[in-house]
Amino acid sequence: MSELKNRLRADLTAAMKARDTLTTATLRLALAAVTNAEVAGTQARELSDAEVVAVLQKEVRKRGEAAEAFAGAGRAEQAATERAEAAVLSAYLPQALSDDEVAGLVAAAIEAVAADTGAPPTMRQMGLVIKDVQARAAGRADGSRIAAAVKLALAAGG
Repeated sequence: MSELKNRLRADLTAAMKARDTLTTATLRLALAAVTNAEVAGTQARELSDAEVVAVLQKEVRKRGEAAEAFAGAGRAEQAATERAEAAVLSAYLPQALSDDEVAGLVAAAIEAVAADTGAPPTMRQMGLVIKDVQARAAGRADGSRIAAAVKLALAAGG
């Protein structure tokens, strides 16, 4: 079993003993999402820590979108609950990369793609650069931030 999943289970037990209803409910939902991901597909399997992080990122994103929807509908209390749940789950995610770090990864990826193709990448090779940056970021940066940084760098360079 992955180390992160074990930590989620241990923290769930601690939250239950402390009678922390928000953390208990949030961790139960997160563990259910992890279990659903494990049994999805043709064969059940154990998820690695990286895959568990991906599931948790998806759950945090869902909570953020739900909070925006509730806030837009004038339901501030539910929006606050969703934001609190997202904060609980965010504690289990790796530290997000700063904009400068993302820019550094983009520059390194552009150099790597240029070395592979033999010419500086253009907007047509944007997908190759994004793929390289996402591999280097390893889930520590949102895809839309990466895409925006790559587009900006390629537009400036080309």
